[in-house]
Amino acid sequence: MNIIISFLFVFVSLIFSISSASLGSGLSTSYYDRVCPQALPTIKRVVEDALAREQRLGASLLRLHFHDCFVNGCDASILLDKTSTIDSEKNAIPNANSVRGFEVIDKIKFEVDRVCKRSVVSCADILAIAARDSVVVLGGPWWKVKLGRRDSTTASRSAANTNLPPPFIGLPALIKNFKNQGLDERDLVVLSGAHTLGFGQCGTFRDRIHNDTNIDPLFASHLRTICPRVGSGSRLAPFDPTPNSFDVKYFANLVHKKGLLISDQALFDGGETDKLVWKYSRNQQEFFQDFTKSMIKMGDIKPLIGKRGQIRKNCRKVNI
Repeated sequence: MNIIISFLFVFVSLIFSISSASLGSGLSTSYYDRVCPQALPTIKRVVEDALAREQRLGASLLRLHFHDCFVNGCDASILLDKTSTIDSEKNAIPNANSVRGFEVIDKIKFEVDRVCKRSVVSCADILAIAARDSVVVLGGPWWKVKLGRRDSTTASRSAANTNLPPPFIGLPALIKNFKNQGLDERDLVVLSGAHTLGFGQCGTFRDRIHNDTNIDPLFASHLRTICPRVGSGSRLAPFDPTPNSFDVKYFANLVHKKGLLISDQALFDGGETDKLVWKYSRNQQEFFQDFTKSMIKMGDIKPLIGKRGQIRKNCRKVNI
């Protein structure tokens, strides 16, 4: 009898452990292990090749995943081109002439479908994995990406304009924006830490460097040479001194009033998130650990699973 009870306990535990991989979102870290075991190594190879040619693409691929998930969930809607029935999110104000890396995603999709011998890996999953692999290449943490998302057949420019946080809002609006996605204040600070990579356009930080008072004077003076009051809207400045390294210098910048965007500095301006910024500025390991948790949490935003959506053959177009 004891043997039977022990067997039943082990069996139930096994079933629970298998199902727990997809609790909540319906996703699983082992989704492609049997379907196409070469999928993830292929994505990793293409990302590494792309970043070897241009490191700035790491920030771009990470941003694509973020801008996808915040608009009706992580469903690759950001990749769809404009058609007579699709109002592309690429043309939304936060994305137009700004988001990039689409050619890398196209290359990944081509190579993955080739090694898998069919279209089995979704564009939404490609975005999630490419974001992780980009972070790793640039010195950041690795995490297990939950997979099994399917791709949307629609996009919404209006939802992108509404849901993506603009660069000039303060802390209360940022907290509300993230709360609308099921993300808390820690997620807000941690995911904003992705700005340890990449650059901002002059038009996104012009008001801060010319009008704000909570800014280091020498920092502002330097940026004014890049971004005058009029014109030069597309000129670039790094979010922190090491734009191609995933580290904690972004948070150190905030502590010293050197946040590039109004929405960056809002995280350390006498509000409730100051303690988190201060902690991460001094503890890279803790930032890395919390970043992986928040990325997994963000990847769980309203995924399409089961028979919802489709696996697009071309990430830019809905299957006919």
